[in-house]
Amino acid sequence: MIDHTDAVVKQFAGLGQAPDEEIDVARAAFLIGSTEYPDLDVDGQVELLDSLAAGVSRRLGDRQDNLFCLNTLAEYLFDEVGFQGNQQDYYNPDNSYLNQVLSLRLGIPITLSLLCSEVGKRIGVPLVGIGMPGHFLLRHQNEGDLFLDPFNRGILLSVDECAQRLKDVGQGNIAWDPAFLAPVGNRDFVARILRNLKGIYLNGADHDRAIRMMDLLVALLPTESREQRDRGLLHFELEHWEQAKEDLRHYLDSGPPSQDTAAVNWMLERIDANQTR
Repeated sequence: MIDHTDAVVKQFAGLGQAPDEEIDVARAAFLIGSTEYPDLDVDGQVELLDSLAAGVSRRLGDRQDNLFCLNTLAEYLFDEVGFQGNQQDYYNPDNSYLNQVLSLRLGIPITLSLLCSEVGKRIGVPLVGIGMPGHFLLRHQNEGDLFLDPFNRGILLSVDECAQRLKDVGQGNIAWDPAFLAPVGNRDFVARILRNLKGIYLNGADHDRAIRMMDLLVALLPTESREQRDRGLLHFELEHWEQAKEDLRHYLDSGPPSQDTAAVNWMLERIDANQTR
């Protein structure tokens, strides 16, 4: 019998080959959640998004102006339903699992942004993800200079206010670049969720779950050798020699020498030495 996580990795390998516009970000997010909650009904979770969209639609009526739609969407999700940013337990992994965000009504910027964009899509309010470092935002597709901040109850921000928000979350350590407000594609949206979980599990020394997220990242991003390198480094640390050797060799073979080439070669020599003992 195939392991559930293995089945999800296979589906992500399919996403890795799919055109970006064909990637269903919400369904991919629920598949990520199913690796932690294997009994998750993905179709049922999608229906919850449909139900939230129906609630907003009733409040919109026939109004279609962009600002009214944005404010109504935010008021419904954050004031009526009660979704909010988890300020007290920001790095709880559940904040990055969309199914848990729907259940607990708590999340972080990227998952709350995903919630808003998916509900918006269902009611004809096109929102695009904005991958600002440290604080994911949304922008209405037809409003170039207004940004929605779902982590802060859906308030609208100007470009200058976005720069200030970055200064706040980055403690002034990140120089502002207007490119931070460029839209992200569907694949990058999913990858950022995975990288959040990868970082959380690595910081907590939860190696099994970290490798699970890395497996999904490698499948989703088959041309980004850094993800395979990172997985190889963790396998090396855990003395999973065969897996480490495969990943690190693939990393070296995938491109020209880089700053870490010597270190990776040293690791491969260590692996060979351990395997010949």
